[in-house]
Amino acid sequence: MSAKKARPKRPPRTQATAIKLGPRFLRAFLFAAEKHKGQTRKASTIPYVAHLMGVASLVLEANGDEDLAIAALLHDVVEDCGGAPMLREVRRRFGKRVATIVEGCTDADTDPKPPWRERKEQYLRHLKTADADTRLVSAADKLNNVRSILSDYRAVGESVWSRFKGGREGTLWYYRTLLNIFLEHPRNRITRDFELAVSELDSLAREKTIPSGPTSQLAVGP
Repeated sequence: MSAKKARPKRPPRTQATAIKLGPRFLRAFLFAAEKHKGQTRKASTIPYVAHLMGVASLVLEANGDEDLAIAALLHDVVEDCGGAPMLREVRRRFGKRVATIVEGCTDADTDPKPPWRERKEQYLRHLKTADADTRLVSAADKLNNVRSILSDYRAVGESVWSRFKGGREGTLWYYRTLLNIFLEHPRNRITRDFELAVSELDSLAREKTIPSGPTSQLAVGP
C-alpha cells in the first residue's frame, strides 16, 4: 500500500494577509519629506514629517493597504504645500484613490485659509459623508494629534491651549465632534483609541489640575 502524500499546510484562517509596501510607498515618503522640508510641529523643533510617519504607522497597524499608507504620508501636502495644484500632482504621481483620500483629509486648499471655526465646521460636514478610506486616514491623523495634545497638556498645563486658533473651548469642541462623527460608523482600532484619548483629554480639562513642567516637544498642527 503506497504512502499518502502529505498535503501542504494551509495558513490559519485567522492569519492576516501581509501588507506589501513597494517602491510607490518609498517615493511617497520622499515626496512628503521634500514638500514638508523645513516645517516643524507647532511650538516645537520636531520635523513635521514625524507626524506624517506617525499617521502612516497608525493606518498600517489598522490593516490599511499601501494606498491608505501613502495617503497618510501625504494627507497634509495639499493644505500646507501648494493647494489645488498640489492635489493634481498627487493624483498624477500616486493615482486617483490616493488623491481622493488626500482631498478628503484637507480642510483648506487656499492661502490664506478661511477662519478657523468656518473651515472646521465645513470639514466636519464633509466628514459625515466621507468614504471609509478617508475616515480611516482622518481618524489616524486626529488620533496622532490628540495624543500630542495630551502629552503637552500633562507637561505644561493650561498654557497648551494658547497654541491653537480655537483656544481651549474650540479645540475641545472640535475633537468631541470628530469623535461623535467617527462613532456613527463601525468602530475600528483607530477610532477606539481615539475615543479613549478624547475621553482622557476631557477628564484632564475638567480637573484643571495638570502639573506644569518643561515644555514638551510634542504639539499638533493647526
